[in-house]
Amino acid sequence: MSEKKHFFNAKHVAIVGLGLIGGSMARGINRAGFRGTLVGAVETEADAKRALTLGLVDACHADIATAVADADLVIVAVPPAALATVFDQIAAHAPADAIITDTGSSKQSVVRLAEHHLSQRLVHFVPGHPIAGTENQGLEAGFTTLFDGRRVIVTPTDATGAKALDCVVGLWKELGASVIEMEAARHDEILAATSHLPHVLAYALVDTLATRSERQELFAFAAGGFADFTRIASSDPGLWRDIVVANRAPVLDVLDTYIDNLKHLRAAIDKDDHAAIEAVFKRAKAARDEFNGRPEESTS
Repeated sequence: MSEKKHFFNAKHVAIVGLGLIGGSMARGINRAGFRGTLVGAVETEADAKRALTLGLVDACHADIATAVADADLVIVAVPPAALATVFDQIAAHAPADAIITDTGSSKQSVVRLAEHHLSQRLVHFVPGHPIAGTENQGLEAGFTTLFDGRRVIVTPTDATGAKALDCVVGLWKELGASVIEMEAARHDEILAATSHLPHVLAYALVDTLATRSERQELFAFAAGGFADFTRIASSDPGLWRDIVVANRAPVLDVLDTYIDNLKHLRAAIDKDDHAAIEAVFKRAKAARDEFNGRPEESTS
């Protein structure tokens, strides 16, 4: 992104979905000293009352139409399966000039849905994705500093207007994030490799061990490395099912590459090829150390 000054000048913000991402955005907006009206939309009246008790928003509804009725900025922070319904509600009930952005982990699928459900509002639509999160979910999962120092990718379409983009970039900067602009297809390739594939692998590893007859003993002796690698397998299975399906082609591409590499490593182990095994491990360690910024010793 350019170094130009971006202005978050919304006065009435609606956040549809107050889980980890939406709830953290609400907390961050409040921390930034927002002086306008902040409204939430959640699934149930009980959740709406809980959101108010937590002080996340000024008002909260179990009805999207009511939540977005007066909004000049609508933030959509819901699972992929809910996007079509939410976009329909926004199209029917939000003001015609309301800026709309999302937080989804797959961007091409979101753009396709927007082109269908928000076809008259694309000038106001800014696809976005914060590269931040934990394995937790629900109204209590969010926290104020989630986006501090983190990256947010925006993938504006050819139809996205400058005013909408400026507002959304300004929002993320207010939340402490740095913003990067790229094409939706490139975003999906990168996230397939760096986020979606690791989740697939973590789920698959835990499931593989869980189906073995000695699973209790295996898990009893699992060390820190296992816990670190598989932490993300505690994420919401339904959400991650929808994410990998939404980003199917890029996920399959990187998964096929991983499987091919794993087969080569298996062959090296089978042949007792010390040099080939160590070469893989050395390349991986060098790449990981470079990414991490400093060497690390294994603790498991």
